Amino acid sequence: MVEINTPEWVKHAIFYQIFPDRFARSDTLAKPTNLEPWESEPTTYGYKGGDLLGVVERLDYLQELGVTALYFNPIFQSASNHRYHTHDYYRVDPLLGGDTAFDTLLAECKRRNMRIVLDGVFNHASRGFFQFNDVLENGASSPWLDWFTFTEHPANAYDHSRPPGYRAWVGLHALPQFNVEHPQVREYLMQVGEYWMRKGIDGWRLDVPFEIKVPGFWAEFRQRIKAINPDAYIVGEVWWDSREWLQGDQFDGVMNYLWTEAAIAFSAGARVQRDQVADRSYYPWPGIDGVTYADKIDRLLALYPWPIQLTQLNLLDSHDTARFITIADGDRASVKLGTLLMFTFPGAPSIYYGDEIGLTGGRPDALARRTFPWDYLEHWDMDLLDFHKQAIALRKAQPALRIGSYQRLYADPDIYVFARRDATTTLIVAVNVADNERIVRVPITGIASRTSLPALLFGQGRVVAMDGTGLTLALAGRSGMVVDVSSDAGLNLQP
Repeated sequence: MVEINTPEWVKHAIFYQIFPDRFARSDTLAKPTNLEPWESEPTTYGYKGGDLLGVVERLDYLQELGVTALYFNPIFQSASNHRYHTHDYYRVDPLLGGDTAFDTLLAECKRRNMRIVLDGVFNHASRGFFQFNDVLENGASSPWLDWFTFTEHPANAYDHSRPPGYRAWVGLHALPQFNVEHPQVREYLMQVGEYWMRKGIDGWRLDVPFEIKVPGFWAEFRQRIKAINPDAYIVGEVWWDSREWLQGDQFDGVMNYLWTEAAIAFSAGARVQRDQVADRSYYPWPGIDGVTYADKIDRLLALYPWPIQLTQLNLLDSHDTARFITIADGDRASVKLGTLLMFTFPGAPSIYYGDEIGLTGGRPDALARRTFPWDYLEHWDMDLLDFHKQAIALRKAQPALRIGSYQRLYADPDIYVFARRDATTTLIVAVNVADNERIVRVPITGIASRTSLPALLFGQGRVVAMDGTGLTLALAGRSGMVVDVSSDAGLNLQP
C-alpha cells in the first residue's frame, strides 16, 4: 500500500483562481491596439489584455483579502484568450508580459510567501504548436507525424463542416490530442512539468487528466515533480468520483466538484437556475434539503483517505461554470451560505476571481469570464467582500477548521450542523437555509458545567441554552453561525 503524503501548506492555503486575460491589466506593458474595452461584455474570441504585471500590482489587494495561493488558468503562449490552445509550453504568452513578467510575479509572490500553481494542459496542444504545425505544412513527410494520430492528409484543421482528420479533444479542430503513448511525447510533457517546477512554481493543476489513459503516466509525473519539490501540489480537474487518482501515487487532490454540486444545491435550493448548470459534469439542480446534503457529505468524506481530504481544492465556481451568484438567481444569501460551508470544510478553499465582490456571469463560458471592475467601485458588493474577509480570517484563526476532524451532528430539511475539532478546540458550525429563524437542539453529551454560554465566533444567531445533553441554537433565516465550545472538558459529540 502506498504511503499517502500530501503537501502540508495546501491544508492551510486560501486559493484565488485568476483568469489572466480578465483579472488586471498593467499600464506599464505595451499592448496591441485591437483589444476589447476592459469594461465591455466579453466575447468568445476577443482579448481584454490582462497580464501578469497587473496581477503583481494587485497583490496588496489579494493579501488584504487573505489569499495565500494563486491558481492561474494557462499562461503559456497561445492563440486564444483562455490559452488552453498551447503554442509553446516553454514561453509565457507575450500578451501577458512574457517570461520577464512571470519572473517578476514569481519573485514578488515568494517575497510575500504566496504560492503559485499553474495550469498544465498536457492532453492536447493547438494547431500552432510547432510539431503539429509541421505536419500541417508537410503532411505524411513530417518528422513529427507520430506525435499525433492522423487519419488523413492533408489534415482538415479549419473546415468545421468536416471531421478534423486527426484525433482532437472532443472533436475540436483547434485541439489536436497528443499521442501520449509515444515515448518522445511522454518525455516532452514530463520535462515541461519539471522545467516550471525548477523555475520555482509550487504545483500543477492538471487539465482533463482523465483523458490520458496511458498506464503509469501520472504516477511518473508525480515522482518526477516531487523529486524536484516534495511539497509540490498536484491537483487534477476531475468532476466525479476520483478514487482512481487519489490513492497517494498520483494526485494530491482534485477540484472538488462533488462538494461543489452538493453545496450549491443545499445553499441555493430551489433558486438554482437549471439553464446555468446544464451541460456540465456536475448536477446542482434541483436543490436538495439538509438531510440529503448531510448524506452526500458523509459519502464524500468516506471516498478518500483523510490526508487527501485535507488537500482537495474546494470551489463554488470556476472558469468552466456559471458563477454561483448567477446560478442562485442573484441571491446573495445563497452565496454567503455556500461560502461559509466552503471555509469550514476540509480541504483548501478556492475563490474564483471577483466572486468576493459579487461579479456575475452565466452561460456561455465567456460571460463567466468578465473583467474585474477595478475602476468601478460602485459595482462592488462591499458587504459580500467583507463577508469573505471575515470567513477567511476565521479559517486562518482556527486550525480546527483547516486540519481538525469533521463530524455530522444534526440535519433536517432546513438545517445542517457539524463539528470541527482538534486537540484543543471544538467548533460547532450550523447553517439554516430556511427563510425564517429556527430553534434547533443539537445533541452533545458530556458537557462540563459553565457559568456562561459558548462564544459566537461568526455569523448570525445566538446560543439559547446549554446543558449536559445538548446545545440549543437560534439560527437566523438564510444564515449560518460558528460557535466555540472548546472550553468544555470531556466533550462527547453524538450525531
